[in-house]
Amino acid sequence: MLNLSNNNPILEDIDLFSTVRNLANRPHYKTLNRIILGAFLLFLLILFMPWTQNIGGTGAVTTLKPGQRPQTIHTAIAGRVEKWYVKEGDFVKKGDTIVYISEIKDDYFDPNLVGNTKNQVNAKKMALAAYGEKVTSLEQQYNAIEKERKLKLAQAQNKIKQSYLKIASDSMDLEAVTTQLKIANTQYTRAITLNKEGLKPLSDVEEKKLKLQEMQAKLITQENKLLTSRNELLNTKVEINRIEAEYAEKGAKSNSDKFTAMSNQFDTEAQVNKLENQFVNYAIRNGLYYITAPQDGYVNRTLQAGIGETVKEGTQLVSIMPAKYDIAVETYVSPTDMPLIHKGEKVRIWFDGWPTIIFSGWPNMSYGTFGGKIVAVERFISPNGKFRVLIAPDPADHAWPKQINIGSGAQTLALLNNVPVWFELWRTLSGFPPNYYAPTTSKMDNTKPAKTE
Repeated sequence: MLNLSNNNPILEDIDLFSTVRNLANRPHYKTLNRIILGAFLLFLLILFMPWTQNIGGTGAVTTLKPGQRPQTIHTAIAGRVEKWYVKEGDFVKKGDTIVYISEIKDDYFDPNLVGNTKNQVNAKKMALAAYGEKVTSLEQQYNAIEKERKLKLAQAQNKIKQSYLKIASDSMDLEAVTTQLKIANTQYTRAITLNKEGLKPLSDVEEKKLKLQEMQAKLITQENKLLTSRNELLNTKVEINRIEAEYAEKGAKSNSDKFTAMSNQFDTEAQVNKLENQFVNYAIRNGLYYITAPQDGYVNRTLQAGIGETVKEGTQLVSIMPAKYDIAVETYVSPTDMPLIHKGEKVRIWFDGWPTIIFSGWPNMSYGTFGGKIVAVERFISPNGKFRVLIAPDPADHAWPKQINIGSGAQTLALLNNVPVWFELWRTLSGFPPNYYAPTTSKMDNTKPAKTE
């Protein structure tokens, strides 16, 4: 082993030097040691102090209801700007005229278009009433034809009955004549026999012969009467068929005229409805020339300028801020913090332009913040990659400043669980999210929708 000399000897007893003894006896070193020790103890104490976890967000002041937010007024029809009745910054009431536009479509140039359309409607209504009267008259005519047909048929039926009775009477007369003819023939035969025997004179025979000839002639006459009665029965039946056909033709023609009139009536009624629709549309269009304020508010900006400028349907003309509104704040939270946000949770808010001192972990020590309550949580992600949360003033906290304008910036802190400071430091350094938790029952009760009657 090499025998090397020790060029850097270690001082075994440093207190032998007077300089070291003088430095060690100085009092400010002891004070510094106490300060370091006190700071260390204070740091340990702070590590075990409670810290309120929170979710920060950036948003803007808005209104609670959609109808209270700034809106633009559009023109419903195309036209030419003729006159402005307001300027930027004016206060307008609901129904006040903002701008007047004139017509640019040739279909509506007629100044008396509404009156002419009304006259057309009245004329068509009169035509409709006339067709209705015609239908009523044709119904009455058809009823009269039916009554006449029934009477004619009843008359023909009576003739048939009379024909049957006459046929029966003629048949009985024919039977009687036939019997008389048989008797006359028997008497004539008996008279000839008695004449041959000399018991009857020839004059009796001739008388009986004449009687027989009369009966034969009467028989032929009675047969003709019977045939005539039967022909009358057939003629009456033919007459019934003729009456049925004639009045069926008359009734069909009457019904045809009635249905034609009803068709014209329905067509005229459709034309009346169409003209009434046009009349109402023209009347409404005349009212659209004057564009009015939908609610009380202030004119923010006129989006179209000048006189004589042509605008299309749906063109934005002016922007209005409603005069009365319920203020709210909309903020955005990241998807990782979304499960921690619940409706009804407390939120601390501070507004741009207001003096504020913020201690995020100790909200009670903050200055210039205002209380809020979550009233709506968006269920679909916004274009900025975050979820929108709407916050309303907390009625149990201080009122929000009245000087806040819609659109002003705002910062929010959603208050979560209370944890030790050392835990929050460890969570932040480790990159863990805040503690996931479910809201308490009382808070959940506040999220239930109110019953409406």
